[in-house]
Order: sequence, then structure tokens, then C-alpha cells
Amino acid sequence: MRILVPSPAGSSPDIRARQISTKLSEAFGQPVIVENRPGGAGLIAAREAAKSPPDGHTLLLALINNAIGDVLKPDPCCRLNQELLPVSRFTMTPLLVVVNPSLQVRSLVDYIQLAKQRRGAMTYASHGPGSIAQLVGEWIKTETGAEILEVPYKAVNAELTDLVGGQVVTAFPVPQVVVSAVKSGKLRALAVLGPARINVLPDVPTAAEAGLPGMEALAWNGIFVPAGTPRPTIDILHRELVRAYNAPDVKSQVLATGSYVAADTPEEFAAFIRTENEKWGKVIREAKIKPE
Repeated sequence: MRILVPSPAGSSPDIRARQISTKLSEAFGQPVIVENRPGGAGLIAAREAAKSPPDGHTLLLALINNAIGDVLKPDPCCRLNQELLPVSRFTMTPLLVVVNPSLQVRSLVDYIQLAKQRRGAMTYASHGPGSIAQLVGEWIKTETGAEILEVPYKAVNAELTDLVGGQVVTAFPVPQVVVSAVKSGKLRALAVLGPARINVLPDVPTAAEAGLPGMEALAWNGIFVPAGTPRPTIDILHRELVRAYNAPDVKSQVLATGSYVAADTPEEFAAFIRTENEKWGKVIREAKIKPE
């Protein structure tokens, strides 16, 4: 068996895949290999997975990038919920709204008011067209009327040095990469873009608590298999994946990074994908975002 991962070795998705590969190997009594296929915003790994035999031996750990790509630039080779069938979501990671402390704001409402006053003088870091950071930044703009200038970076987290230095004043990272900087006062977290506060930064309110209800953006991942995989095979995979996700060592490590385990059913995962497509599709249309 193998798990295709659309990101490099050592990345967070790669670490997640290796956590569950060990558990699956024990459950099925055979090696489960993690194979990294970065590039193409997840399309390279998705294409290979979709072309693989539908026998339960090739799994894809798809990311939110795959779902965004299905809306921004759909490729009929390997769309989630169509050429690739959901088995179960693994982790959900709420993004944060983080600012440089030079901005004299203590709340998300204050930030939006200041952005309206400065009219394009404030900046946010993105990772290029169609990145989740760009979608969040443009969503805030269309929802609130604030004007924030996008500053694109070539790689995820490449903006952190500039953020601490004040060259860019806003970013939307995952918690684990900025927790220490927030706790030391080098950065200020204004909101959690999720349904609940997170244990690693318990004093940071959700966007809803901060005055912007409905503003949620979570980095997620989950397992898919090629279309045509028999339902009994999917059910067996689902059973063992949920067991792996909820293993105490896996679950505690996930929580320690500001994430949580979803472990949903194939039907629930499929419905979640549809909701994500609708939400980000609306943002893409309203912000007139185009693929590269």
C-alpha cells in the first residue's frame, strides 16, 4: 500500500501521512509507503492517485489546495468527489489573523477600521493566486470593505521574517509556525479563523467572537481513493483510518499543533468538500481571482 502526499518530505502533511502509515501497516500486516509528489498545487499527486487501480492500495492525502484547485482551475483528471472518492478527513487546522505589533490594534474590528482609514496602505502576505492566504485576504476585503494590499510570496511561511520585521503587516498562518512569536510578543494574533478557540493560544478569540461571524478558514487534509474502489474496501479503509486518527499518540500530537482530528464518514467528508467548493468558489468569483 502507498499514500501519495502532494507536498515535500518533512512538511506537515508528510508528517501526518507518516503517522497514519505506521498504524495502517500494523492493521493490514503489510508495508504502507509514503510517496511525496509535490507540485501543481496538489494536482501531480491527485493525477497519479486517480490513475491508480481502484483496489484500496493507493491512497491520496488530499489538501485544501486540491479543493481550491477544483474551483479555480478544475482538471477532469482528478477532481475530489468525482475521480477521487473521500474516505475520511484527518486534521483540521484553523488559520490565524496575525499582525505586526507596530499596528496599534488589539482586535479584529480595530484592524478592519484601521484598514479602511488607511485605504490600501496596509499589507497582507499571500502565497500567490489561489492560495488559501490570498483567498482569506480577499474575503476580508469583500466582506468588510477594507482595503489591504496583497504581497505575494513564493512559498508558504516565507513571509514570516518580513512579518516580524514589519515589511508586511498581516498574515494568515497556521498556529504552529507562529505560536512562539505570538507568546513572545513579536507578533499579535487577532483571531482564530475556526469554529472554536485553540488550546495553544486560548486567549485568542474566534473571528465570530471578534465581530466577524461566518469568517472561517481551515487548512485540512484527508484520505481519498480512486473512483471505482468498491464500497466494502472503502469501509475497511475508513474503519482503520479512524482508528489511526484517534490513536492517543497521534491525537495528542495533532492537538499540540493547534489542530484537531475530524475522523468523519465518507458521506460527511463529501458534504464538507461541497461546502468548501461553494465557499471558496464564491470568494474567487467576487474577488475576480484568476489562476496563474
